[in-house]
Amino acid sequence: MPKEIIPSPGAPAIGPYSPAVKVGPLLFVSGQLPVDAAGLRISGGAGKETERCLENLKAVLEAAGANMGHVVKVTVYMTELADFKFMNLAYEKFFTENFPARSTVQVAKLPKDVHVEIDAIAVIAN
Repeated sequence: MPKEIIPSPGAPAIGPYSPAVKVGPLLFVSGQLPVDAAGLRISGGAGKETERCLENLKAVLEAAGANMGHVVKVTVYMTELADFKFMNLAYEKFFTENFPARSTVQVAKLPKDVHVEIDAIAVIAN
């Protein structure tokens, strides 16, 4: 199966990787950081960072012709699990029903010294 690279001007890639890759009905979305369209880090704690990560995820999905309802799996990377409740409060603004499967893991460090990064897998029609 050929792969299709999905560019996303609304969510910048800050390195040598694609924002998303579509293979058949599967869309693999790279980790989204809490950065603006210019690649500048936003601040405000885990809740604000989660919101920005998910806004960027939403932009990538839209570039692929999908939406948050197509997401089947999310992985949240956090540098401090003590902030889990703030992440979760922001997360539930974007996923309100038929929740995707999710893993949340604590990591030692993330790019640009952010506290949250989120990647996803979605299923969309060909």
